[in-house]
Amino acid sequence: MTTEPGYVVAYNALLSDAATAAECAETLAEGQREGGAMWGDRPLCVSLRPNLVTKRQHAANAAASESLYGALARLERALLGDEELRRELDLSPTEDRLALADPGFSAASPSSRLDGFVSDGVIRYVEYNAESPAGMAYNDVLVRIFERLPAMRAFRRRFRARPLRAASKQLTVMRRAHGRRVGTVAIVDWTGLPTLTEFRMFQRAFTESGVKTIICAPEDLTHRGGRLRAKGTPIDVVYRRVLLSELLAKPEVARPLLQAYLAGDVTVVNSLRAKLLHKKMSLALLSDDRYARLYTPVQRRAIAKHVPWTRKVREGHTTYGSKVIDLTEFVMRNRERLVLKPNDEYGGKGVVLGWTVDRHEWEQTLIGALTTSFVVQEKVDVPKEAFPVLLDRVHFLDLSVDCDPYLFWGRVGGVLTRLSSSALLNVTAGAGSVVPTYVVDGAA
Repeated sequence: MTTEPGYVVAYNALLSDAATAAECAETLAEGQREGGAMWGDRPLCVSLRPNLVTKRQHAANAAASESLYGALARLERALLGDEELRRELDLSPTEDRLALADPGFSAASPSSRLDGFVSDGVIRYVEYNAESPAGMAYNDVLVRIFERLPAMRAFRRRFRARPLRAASKQLTVMRRAHGRRVGTVAIVDWTGLPTLTEFRMFQRAFTESGVKTIICAPEDLTHRGGRLRAKGTPIDVVYRRVLLSELLAKPEVARPLLQAYLAGDVTVVNSLRAKLLHKKMSLALLSDDRYARLYTPVQRRAIAKHVPWTRKVREGHTTYGSKVIDLTEFVMRNRERLVLKPNDEYGGKGVVLGWTVDRHEWEQTLIGALTTSFVVQEKVDVPKEAFPVLLDRVHFLDLSVDCDPYLFWGRVGGVLTRLSSSALLNVTAGAGSVVPTYVVDGAA
């Protein structure tokens, strides 16, 4: 724990008044119920304080994110032109075929999210969500709620602070990808998911912008006569929230969307090419010096500073710093500072943090990783901050904090911030809380 900045101390002090804290808690709870900011039956946010960052820190995080996005774009182009390089990703034959199909626009992932942690002023990214970055609409609803909190209003009378919003940029992204007027959007994912509340938020926002929007499941889609339809309605753009791996597990259900995509009869955002960089291996291809030639000198410096050592799990030798190491032996001996991750999962599924398990479990995970598709990554420092949570009274709990910038066509346009009391930060795993982020720029 580091000394809290003055602006954080000032915000926390506002909650020392019991009446103010109670009113903040009531407004937060009621606002989330009314606004649908819930994960299943749980409120998304339990903290009475947003994440507060300085203008300088936010600018540094954004610059790092945009530099890495540029490196990832170069990696994407290399992957498309090099079959041997693509084999490093362990794509299925169908994933490979879909990745090579032209999506109709320049970037595979016009909206994406880098997930990282800021320690000592430096952000380090542990994952790249290239397929379906979630949470931006939830974030913006929480901003609207926090704008009404008595503590936030009092704080902004003393400090210049602006909230970071992201959701409105998603429609702009889809319009640009489509390249012409968008009549109807289909938000596509499986039925019965807790994310339905976010889909409804997007549906309201898109509709208010003059775009008819349908929420549907893949099985609601049909493709005939050169048009993709959702429940009979012709669709111009699919806002794809369903993950490709889950879609391909149901070939008959997937067929209409895949046929329309390959025929160029619908714009799909993010494209099915996004799977190339969504694989956890993308960070391994950034950090492994065997592929340094793919990146500019500026990008190589950004990678060295902001991407932890990451490698594909396999037998053989690789580099660690200036040393050549036997990879499996190194992983076996350095459990306390390594993480094993499935190459293509989400929500923290299958992730094993070496310092949280015993030697036997680590060895068994490594044995399994050698026969499937995994990456190993060096542990990064996870910062903790005291956040005010109302229980019987306001308690300041030391919670881990991440920093996940959203990128729209390569430019940062918002941030997802999650808090957790567990080592693995993830709302879908049931151990996290989302808070909006405000950029503080001195006294008012």
